[in-house]
Amino acid sequence: MNFWEFIQDRWSLLWFQGYQHLSMVVQSLLIATVVALLIAVLTYRSSMWTGIAEAGAAVGLTIPSFALFGLFIALIANGVVLSVLVLAFYGSLPIVRNAVVGLRRVDPTLVESARGMGMGRMSTLWRLELPMAWPVILTGIRVSAQMLMGIGAIAAYASGPGLGSFIFSGLSRLGGANSTNLAWAGILGVVVLAIALDVMLNIIGRLTTSRGIRV
Repeated sequence: MNFWEFIQDRWSLLWFQGYQHLSMVVQSLLIATVVALLIAVLTYRSSMWTGIAEAGAAVGLTIPSFALFGLFIALIANGVVLSVLVLAFYGSLPIVRNAVVGLRRVDPTLVESARGMGMGRMSTLWRLELPMAWPVILTGIRVSAQMLMGIGAIAAYASGPGLGSFIFSGLSRLGGANSTNLAWAGILGVVVLAIALDVMLNIIGRLTTSRGIRV
């Protein structure tokens, strides 16, 4: 069976697992964004805490994802929950770094002007600093999304959802019937989803960013 016949024969399963993969990544990305923004907001005003946050993000990215999935299997039985939590951890790291950088790049004179006009600290943060930093933050979110698409395939090792099951099934029986087709179907599916999600995030970025500060 050639590759295209294989895809046609298993299209419904490929579509369903592709949907699961995208859903898992989007949920993880949303959690990661909220957590990362919270960390950035709490640390960006202090050079010491900024350094700690950035160092922690850098160290976190060095942890092999396959090993982290393996370590947490014994602690979290539900493969979906485990997958989302691990992906949210990895996804938050690039966003933290970009959010801190973006917030620290906001012109202090603009902040002082806003405070001089009577705006409180939280009001300044939400109405001035975060909107000004948003393009940089969004870049981190897009990088995170692409990274999570790839790491998400490893979730199949922990009984997680998504296209990783195609890849693992194909690689585990290389030389057998349709083993290569299985692996390629999973890989190409991940690539297509990654491109689609990046296009979606780019559109969201254009809709949520003021024309005057687009980068």
